[in-house]
Amino acid sequence: MTTLLVIAKEPRPGRVKTRLTPPFSPEEAAQLAEAALADTLRAVAAAPASRRVLVLDGAPGPWLPPGFEVVPQCAGGLDARLADAFAHCPGPALLIGMDTPQVTPELLTVDFADCDACLGPAEDGGFWALGLADPDPALLRGVPMSTPVTGALQRERLVAAGLRVRDLPVLRDVDVAADARAVAALAPHGRFAARLARCAPVARR
Repeated sequence: MTTLLVIAKEPRPGRVKTRLTPPFSPEEAAQLAEAALADTLRAVAAAPASRRVLVLDGAPGPWLPPGFEVVPQCAGGLDARLADAFAHCPGPALLIGMDTPQVTPELLTVDFADCDACLGPAEDGGFWALGLADPDPALLRGVPMSTPVTGALQRERLVAAGLRVRDLPVLRDVDVAADARAVAALAPHGRFAARLARCAPVARR
């Protein structure tokens, strides 16, 4: 069965979701990040998995549900940190971030029977999920991250390695206020939507 990995930052003001400020304050941005992370972890907890691992920059808080291993992120760029997360997985693994609180357990239930890798493209050109049947850190190292073509370049890397790649549905990351509103509308009953509703008067100024 698959290991589910979540790579995340501790939701502290000034360290997370800085592109949400403005219109939100750093404290509100951190609260939204915490809610997004909580929704993500809840979906992961409900999905079938052999292990559930939070790869964390920072310290865990009360938002962490039971059943997760917590391992620290390594130093270096995002490609190195993603690669290191996979390096500790002896079998199939699926990695996601904390930016898609609309994710569901069904989206995280992947089958590698007819593919070697799966990639979940993000609307901004990145990717929200990467799954590898046989995790190889070299498949990520050196891929430019946080660009409009990151997803395409990562897919090219997988294909160039001879892997059969299945595309997962496109999801929208929460980066700016417009993303937050759109994502909350997709998952109106989650913690993220509830937190955004309390911040919405500020966001509309």
